[in-house]
Amino acid sequence: MTISTSISGISGPGFHRNAQAQQASLRGEAEGLQRQVATGQRLERSSDDPVAAARLRSLARADRLAGVEAGNALRAREELGAASSRMDEMASTLVRARELALLAANGATSPQGRAAIATEIAALRDTLFTLANATGAAGEPLFAGEGAGAAYTRAADGSVTYAGSGEAGELEIGPGIVVQRGLAGPAFLSFENSGGSSDVFVLLGGLEQGLRGAAGDPAGAARESLSGFDAALESLGRGQTGVGSRLAWVETVEAIASQSGEARALEATEVGGADLAATISRLQQVMTTLEASQASYARLASLSLFDRL
Repeated sequence: MTISTSISGISGPGFHRNAQAQQASLRGEAEGLQRQVATGQRLERSSDDPVAAARLRSLARADRLAGVEAGNALRAREELGAASSRMDEMASTLVRARELALLAANGATSPQGRAAIATEIAALRDTLFTLANATGAAGEPLFAGEGAGAAYTRAADGSVTYAGSGEAGELEIGPGIVVQRGLAGPAFLSFENSGGSSDVFVLLGGLEQGLRGAAGDPAGAARESLSGFDAALESLGRGQTGVGSRLAWVETVEAIASQSGEARALEATEVGGADLAATISRLQQVMTTLEASQASYARLASLSLFDRL
């Protein structure tokens, strides 16, 4: 009876079902461990650890939002950087124009010399017009505010008019942090001089015409323009300071965002990441157990009544 029961336990349907179930469980665990090693993640389903899964979803949402803000910060940095470079060129252009005005104001300068200076002043005015209509990497005007077209237009008589909007557009570069991506042209190309409003195009245009004889005293016209150049350079300098401050702020926010991203990545690893050393060790144990189980099953399943007796 004892032998009969033992043989029945080895060869009966219950033995096969139990052995196969045990091996299937071991194979399933081994496959899960292999996926953890491959992905570095210990959670495959939210049900594995609901609290950790909820935190990982929150971190993922924060990463997506940070990605949008990082894109805005990059755009702001690029456009402010481009604006700063163009403004530096404008400053150099105005400095050169002031040098020419000072030369023209010298009584020793000949009429022919003043005519040549007038020609160069006209070319510098064209340079300023081109710089004022500069665009960023995305093709949008740098100094038109929120306008999509050219910042300045020129009429047939040569007069230049601002065609943009009053304020530059804003970009959100961090949680609750916005920055203007540029400056509207009049904010730094217009200025007060001799009790009235003017801009660099009026200043250079008037100087050119005065040197060509529109003023009865070309040297006097040149001398009078010097205060305008000083006011223009002061206004431009304030604009450069503002753009530089915004650019520095964007770079600071980017650095903080990078640190926050690294902290989120570390937390995500701690919350949902697999301990590779422990996982590999457990995988080796499971594979050893599975191989032993398969070998035992094969031996026992092959036993016949004759072998057992």
